[in-house]
Amino acid sequence: MAELAKAKENLEGKGYKVRLFENGEQAAAYLNEQIDGKSVALGGMKTAEQLGLFESLAEHNEVIWHWRQDPADALKKAMTTDCYICSANALSEDGTIVNIDHTGNRLSSILYGHKKVYFVIGVNKLTDTMDDAIWRARNVAAPQRAKSMGRKTPCVYKDKCFDCKSPDRLCRGMLVLMYPIGSCETEIILIDEELGM
Repeated sequence: MAELAKAKENLEGKGYKVRLFENGEQAAAYLNEQIDGKSVALGGMKTAEQLGLFESLAEHNEVIWHWRQDPADALKKAMTTDCYICSANALSEDGTIVNIDHTGNRLSSILYGHKKVYFVIGVNKLTDTMDDAIWRARNVAAPQRAKSMGRKTPCVYKDKCFDCKSPDRLCRGMLVLMYPIGSCETEIILIDEELGM
């Protein structure tokens, strides 16, 4: 079974800055301390909602989040913030991060445009291998997200990916991040608590 401590070691070996926390409250306090007086965008992530990141960070930062503001305006503004905070659909113990996206805002922000990107990842996202991470993203995270959005896709009813042709399909692009991207600093926040989808 995959272990967070081993994932931390492997991520650090790849060049990521990594912090490991016992719970979400500690992780949220750390982010609130580290990010001050900046412009911050949040990706679409249940983890941010569970940790109250929008509310806590907005007390002393300019925070953009399309879940709390006009989506068309927020998505455009989010492209140019100092920091970007997102989660992962899956993380393998060897340090591979997998994300699936519909609009492309999260994938593009992970790759380019910000001074710093934070990944906030609960223990439930951890898998043994990269193949397991891809499987989890497609067959666990994506169906849960489709359900939460009221989509009419086969995965909503059968809890697995059918690689459907539905116009409601959320899975439009997948990013497999093997190493930190060279355009920005990337920090991984690992949390020994189940968070997000």
